[in-house]
Amino acid sequence: MGMVLPAEQAGYAEMENVEITDTELFYHVRGALKSALQGDPDKYNQLVGVMHCKERLVPEEVALLVTCLKALSGSVSCLDIVHHQSLLSSILGMSMWNYGTDVMDALMELLISLATSGGQYVDLCLEMLVNNFVPPPSFISLLNQPRGILRKGQVIDRVHSTLIDIAELVPLSPMRLEKIVKEKMQKMPINYTKEPFIMAYVENMLKLEGGAIGGLVGRTMLVAIMDWLIDLDVDIAWDEILNEDFTKCIFDMELEDLDGPVDDGQQDGDQLRISWMERLGNASAQKLDSLMVLTFEHLNFCKESGRLSQVFETLLQSFQHTVLTAYKSKFAQFVMFYACTLDPENCGRRFADTLFDIFKSSIYPQWRMSAVAYLASYLARAKFLSISAVAEYVESLVEWCSTYCSNQSGGINPKAHKEFYAGCQAMMYILCFRMRSMLAIPRIRSRLSKHIEYILRHPLSPLMVCLPSVVKEFLRLAKVTNLDVPDNFVSSGLPESDLSISFGGRERLDMFFPFDPCLLLRSDRFIRPNFVYWSMVRSSYDNDEDDDEGTSDEDDIEICTAGKGMNIANGVARSYDQDLDEFDNEMSKMSITPKVAQWFGGELRPEMQMPSRIRPCPESL
Repeated sequence: MGMVLPAEQAGYAEMENVEITDTELFYHVRGALKSALQGDPDKYNQLVGVMHCKERLVPEEVALLVTCLKALSGSVSCLDIVHHQSLLSSILGMSMWNYGTDVMDALMELLISLATSGGQYVDLCLEMLVNNFVPPPSFISLLNQPRGILRKGQVIDRVHSTLIDIAELVPLSPMRLEKIVKEKMQKMPINYTKEPFIMAYVENMLKLEGGAIGGLVGRTMLVAIMDWLIDLDVDIAWDEILNEDFTKCIFDMELEDLDGPVDDGQQDGDQLRISWMERLGNASAQKLDSLMVLTFEHLNFCKESGRLSQVFETLLQSFQHTVLTAYKSKFAQFVMFYACTLDPENCGRRFADTLFDIFKSSIYPQWRMSAVAYLASYLARAKFLSISAVAEYVESLVEWCSTYCSNQSGGINPKAHKEFYAGCQAMMYILCFRMRSMLAIPRIRSRLSKHIEYILRHPLSPLMVCLPSVVKEFLRLAKVTNLDVPDNFVSSGLPESDLSISFGGRERLDMFFPFDPCLLLRSDRFIRPNFVYWSMVRSSYDNDEDDDEGTSDEDDIEICTAGKGMNIANGVARSYDQDLDEFDNEMSKMSITPKVAQWFGGELRPEMQMPSRIRPCPESL
């Protein structure tokens, strides 16, 4: 093919406006590289000028650029990283998003030739490819348009196929790629980088994980993504989730029983969820929500491709090192929950086993308490786990608490026995959700009843130390289901909260139940079908109470009103405001406030119910 070399851009010597063939241009390019080494930069500058071409090219300019790139691919042996620095900089600074497929293909061919010509070029080529994970700012607005979607596919497919080609020819390149991807992440602060750039980058990281070189770089990609999720998660402060008036009580909402899909913005409950998103802070919360949806979709892909077990092991290790120790984590842990829903028998059981093992054997008390809090919340909320599986872990937990009691002779000491009290509270919390179905099995009822009565009667007095609202609900439901619990415990008033605060520690792990309902709008649709909400459980017990005892058992139970928290105080019962009946059908608000006047200075509220969400107080954070 012949072509006319156009006048060069300002700053570079002009190429003669003559018609030459591709072969002649090939020798012209090679001669330009050699002349630069000999101190004659004119032809070299002309070549650099071609690489500095403007974004919108006419067909003749495209042909010239493609031919020069191909000529350079056959002349990489003539390149010198020092003398040809400006040329290399121009090539490696090109954005594939600005060109058509002809230029893209020629550029990828050149990168492969460069990377395989010498080790000094490998990192430079990998960096150029990683930089093309993200479109230029001017292209962001086009990503949702047909033209932008088409270009995105063209770029990403070529980037990843080139990375694979380089990995096959340079075996050590995946190791270098891992480092470059992580370094690029450090230059993109998750809290300050705009969502489209973060989403594009994570999408490519997940494509690497699920691609041909995923076995070499996949683990690093998943761990890095989980780190980003945690960074976003902890950036959402608790005081953005809790009530704006912190002096009243600790409360939150559980949005449930919606009549329509989560994405149906016309549903009242969905509007409330949107308001929560606004309260969480649009930037961080929506970015986290989008990234979690992307991660959930990738987990589905892993299941379909038969790789879920392998990926789950990586996620589990990451969970233990990052999420478990991030005591203010609010949403990132739902990645584990969703992975378990995809394979309850393997991933679901593996997750519970790991949490219980950490609780039993870790040398770090805080890790043990955090693990059993995760275990309790997980077993209570996981609809996909069979009742026999849940019962197995509850029995093990009860047996552990019973054995602990057998080895102790002293009385109440929240700080010295905080792991024990954490285990007892976990046991009671799970039973609040699962008691009816578990006790329907005679063998389980017999074993649990014997151990639980012994634990509750022990001088360590877990009922006096554990979170008052959990204790109250557990004892109420134990009476409804005729569980063998001493009458004096059922009829006694609630204990003070100082002991709970003491064993919970600075992080208030006594109030940490991490798998409370997910408030992230888009993520919730993945979680909701496999999630147990408190209203599902409470309604069945309420029906029994209505049939058997009327309202006599509710004399000392308070139900929170809309817009307020709830108090447990002096057994005072108040009726629910009638104008809130319709509102209560959509959601349940909760707060756990042991004697509000004691540490929050709140006021009395109408009736108490089992907490739908348990969160630490702002002061403790």
